[in-house]
Amino acid sequence: MTEKDLPALTIADLQLLLRRREVSAREVIDALQARIEAIDPAIGAYLWLDVEAAAREAENSNVDLPLGGVPLAIKDIINVMGQPCTCGSKILQSYRATYDATVIRKLRAAGAIPFGKTNLDEFAMGSSTENSAMKMTRNPWDLSRVPGGSSGGSAAAVAANAAFGALGSDTGGSIRQPAALSGIVGLKPSYGRVSRFGLVAFASSLDQIGPLTKTVRDAALIMNAIAGHDAQDTTALNEPVPDYTASLGHDLGGVRLGLPKEYLTEGIDSHIKAAIDAAVNQMSSLGAEIVEVSLPTTEYAIAVYYIVATAEASANLARFDGVRYGYRAENPRDILDLYGRTREEGFGAEVKRRIILGTYVLSSGYYDAYYLRAQKVRGLIREDFARAFEKVDALISPTSPVPAFKLGERVADPLQMYLADIFTIAANLAGNCGISVPCGFAEVDGHRLPIGLQLLGKALDEGRILQIAHAYEQSTDWHKACPPIAAAA
Repeated sequence: MTEKDLPALTIADLQLLLRRREVSAREVIDALQARIEAIDPAIGAYLWLDVEAAAREAENSNVDLPLGGVPLAIKDIINVMGQPCTCGSKILQSYRATYDATVIRKLRAAGAIPFGKTNLDEFAMGSSTENSAMKMTRNPWDLSRVPGGSSGGSAAAVAANAAFGALGSDTGGSIRQPAALSGIVGLKPSYGRVSRFGLVAFASSLDQIGPLTKTVRDAALIMNAIAGHDAQDTTALNEPVPDYTASLGHDLGGVRLGLPKEYLTEGIDSHIKAAIDAAVNQMSSLGAEIVEVSLPTTEYAIAVYYIVATAEASANLARFDGVRYGYRAENPRDILDLYGRTREEGFGAEVKRRIILGTYVLSSGYYDAYYLRAQKVRGLIREDFARAFEKVDALISPTSPVPAFKLGERVADPLQMYLADIFTIAANLAGNCGISVPCGFAEVDGHRLPIGLQLLGKALDEGRILQIAHAYEQSTDWHKACPPIAAAA
């Protein structure tokens, strides 16, 4: 295998070469750097690279560790000591992290090398990565389209073989939706399964860090490293962490999969509907029993999400005031002028919109009517899932109702942008786990656009959805497809 071929490898295949000493960790870094230099100017996945630092880590890496010598891209909302953590925002463009997030410490302990920070919607608020204040990221399958969001930089890098794997964050679908639109695997762990310490908060009761990878096995390998309790995060669950790779390789005999009738309604793109139908038939042929279930409060999930998430965002983003770190407005008249102009000049339009919405729903006279009522409906959504999981092992749905849309197509219509996450949001509200795997393509305007299949599991049941996703993945060839730009590099 030549150095040029290395970036196309999965993490599992790369591990074998490293452990056999057929390639060195330094050679891997060099090959990845060359790939990024060749194609990232067209895609715009990365915001920052420090190849020299990664090379030094590679020279000293222990390739016999679980992820020894494997470089991984990191969404630029996760703190890596000494590196920028801009959150895609002007307000943090000069900030450098002073510590490692817990997931970074765990990755380093497993031998992985944090390699580059990837683009995102500002403070993870978006579904297309068009809200970044730094640059635009394009979908490797069609450069005129979005890669999804908010973890679009991580998804695009992995899809284009400019990363072996990456970390993203998922507040309402921000790992799974870009994974679907970019043709890769994206796993949102259960709330509390992975520490959020060192993740810049958007909505603290919804955020979760997870992997974006080329295969289900690679996602399981990263989960083995990052899952588990953390005393620095009071929401991190103190539960045993299984070996997620141990559940892979089992068939679907005896598995019951629920098909929520509310998730296959009008408005879904015909290509998506056909691909999901084919995927359901495929899993049935593998031995799974398909059962229709109902999640009746699904129709309220978007409204509940945009009350809860914006309320939490308005509180979390209050810390960016121009006093302690980040952007600071020049020559303020007084402290109130400093606060106001710092935020006016530092935040983008979508972040301001959500802060205003969140402040409104928390304000006197509206708290009960909006926020409190939303939390009650959130409880009903959890109960819907609990009843469904009494009957089935996992739920099946599209990840996105449409394939990747054109750049600029939805920027002027926030409601249409918000609907891109219609199938992913409910899992965050309930705290469940979910995964998106490639399940087909839509032929649109001469381009093949990836389609994602979503599997949802109950809390802490990542092993089960990884097993089901792996069985489906290995029975198809969708995950082997490569975007033209990556194939030509």
